[in-house]
Amino acid sequence: MSSSKDDIYMTRKDKDEAEQTFLPNPATQKRPANHPVTLIVLVIAFYFFISLSVVFLNKIIMSGSDFNYALFVTWYQLVVALVLLLVLAHLGKTNKTFSIIPPYEFDQQVAKKVAPLTIVYVLMLALNNLCLQYVEVTFYQVARSLSINFTILFTYMILGKTTSFPALIACFIVFLGFAIGSYGEINFSWAGVIYGVGSSAFVALYGIYVQKTLAAVDNNQWKLLHYNTTMAIIFLFPLVVFSGELSEILATSTAIYDLGFWGLMTFTGITGFGINIAMFLQVKYTSALTNTICGTAKACVQTVLAVMIFRNPISGMNALGILLALFGSSYYGWVRYQERLSK
Repeated sequence: MSSSKDDIYMTRKDKDEAEQTFLPNPATQKRPANHPVTLIVLVIAFYFFISLSVVFLNKIIMSGSDFNYALFVTWYQLVVALVLLLVLAHLGKTNKTFSIIPPYEFDQQVAKKVAPLTIVYVLMLALNNLCLQYVEVTFYQVARSLSINFTILFTYMILGKTTSFPALIACFIVFLGFAIGSYGEINFSWAGVIYGVGSSAFVALYGIYVQKTLAAVDNNQWKLLHYNTTMAIIFLFPLVVFSGELSEILATSTAIYDLGFWGLMTFTGITGFGINIAMFLQVKYTSALTNTICGTAKACVQTVLAVMIFRNPISGMNALGILLALFGSSYYGWVRYQERLSK
């Protein structure tokens, strides 16, 4: 059975570069040419729900509940992810549904090879939540939009690979959107912008280091998740302690005595882990073109919902910056899609 060009199979790197989760870019996965439309719609809807939930729930935790401890929030969500990973890996031994997740393993020699990636991973997650703590959700996409630019820069500096002219044009559009959106942001925060740019840089580095590290875990993204999550918990905890967050939480926070707060924190951790499942399903059941469209549509929905839910004010310059960043990102995805078609 032959497949159409719209069914070019994708890796996670073909998605919006800013959409990073616990999992690395999985190996390209072959699939049948046709899947039921209902199944594809459900997969896309699941991705939308999970992806939007993570952003909005994290923002609610760090602003609505006055729990401004982004490092601790990140660390706790990693703990939730590890627990889920252990449970699903155990279920996979007897249940075929979860058999994609191998039994948990942790070898010290392999861990040493994965450690550089984990450091990048920890900084990526921590800076991402710190960015979300300081900026409005409407500006969040713009603040982290430079991951595409950093990806092209690091790909050239580290791997020695050049980028096509159309992709460079897309990068310029994204940067222009970032600059205009930052200038027009009403509730501008230098800290938020710096954390967003830092997060973008580590998102780009993460994608590159994943390709260098996968061989150490037999090219199995779930095995890499075992090591990454476990070591991220270990690496991040000293930052939580030495930043003063832990002592301040114990001394001043009233939220830690509220079961509802811990329920929200745990559910957010579950949705954070759920992105891995959503991305796995997206890669398996949809095409690169569908994913490019979904990434842009999700960002648009995220901006509109932020205005409705958080009443974030948007200036004309800010709106223009957001539109340019979204257009540049979607154009970059389209360029990448066309380049894959020509191979």
